[in-house]
Amino acid sequence: MKAIRLVVILAIMAVILYPLVWMLGTSFKGQQEILSNPGVFPQDFSPANYPDGWTHLDVNFGRFFLNSTLVAVAVVIGNAVSCLLAAFAFARLKFRGRGVWFAVMIGTLLLPGHVLIVPQFIVFRELGLVGGEFPYLPLIVPHFLATEAFFVFLMVQFMRGIPRELDEAAKIDGCSSFGVFRNVILPLSRPALVTTAIFSFIWTWNDFFRQLVYVSDLEKYTVPVALRLFIDSQGQSAVGPMFAMSVLSLLPVFLFFVAFQRMLVEGINTSGLKG
Repeated sequence: MKAIRLVVILAIMAVILYPLVWMLGTSFKGQQEILSNPGVFPQDFSPANYPDGWTHLDVNFGRFFLNSTLVAVAVVIGNAVSCLLAAFAFARLKFRGRGVWFAVMIGTLLLPGHVLIVPQFIVFRELGLVGGEFPYLPLIVPHFLATEAFFVFLMVQFMRGIPRELDEAAKIDGCSSFGVFRNVILPLSRPALVTTAIFSFIWTWNDFFRQLVYVSDLEKYTVPVALRLFIDSQGQSAVGPMFAMSVLSLLPVFLFFVAFQRMLVEGINTSGLKG
C-alpha cells in the first residue's frame, strides 16, 4: 500500500509541476526552438533570454519588481492590521448587531470581484484616487479597511480557539479591551497573521485585472501587467524573454511561501479545527 500511495503522490506531483518545469526549460530556448521544440528540455541551451527580457522593454524590468513589491507589502500590512482588529471585535467584543454584521461580512464572499470592479472604480474616481503620481491607492487603501472577509473569518475562527479565561485573567490584572488585544490576542494570533500575510502577498503579486484597470503609466506597471507587454498589438512577441521574466516573477512568491510554510500550515489547521 505504501508503494502504491507513493506512486500516486509522485504522479500527482508530476502533473502539478510539469507546467512549471516546462516554463523553466522554455526560458532557456531560442525563439526558433520554442516554435519547433515543444519538449521540456532545450536542445540548444541559451540563457540569453534572461538579460534580454530584463532590458527588452522601454523600462528596466527591475522597476516592475519594485512596483509589485511596494503594492504587495502595503497590502500585506493593511490586511494583517485591519483584519486582525475586525476579527477581534467579532470574536471578543459584544456590541449590538454583531451577529448580523458578521453574517453580512460573510455574505460579501459570494460577490465576485469582477462584479464590484465598476462601482469601486467610480467611487475611487470620485474620491480622486485614480491616476496621479501614486496610482496604487485604489489597490492598497481598501485593504486597510478590513474588506477581505476571508481573512477576517479566518482570524475569527482562530481567536475562538483561544481560551476566554486568558481574557478574564488579563482583565483581572487591570487590562482594558485594548490591553487584552495587545497582550493576549496579538501574540497568540501569529499563525493566523502569517497565513493572512502569505495569501495576501501571493494574491496581490499575481493580480492582473485590478492592476491593469487602475495603473496606466508604463513606469508604474507591476510585474503581471508588464509581462503582457512582451506581446504587442501587431502580434509580434518575444516569447523567450517573456518566459524568462515569468520564471523570475515566480521566485518572490516561492521564497515567501517557503520561508513561512510551517506557520502557514499551523495557521490553517488551527483555524479550521478550533472555534
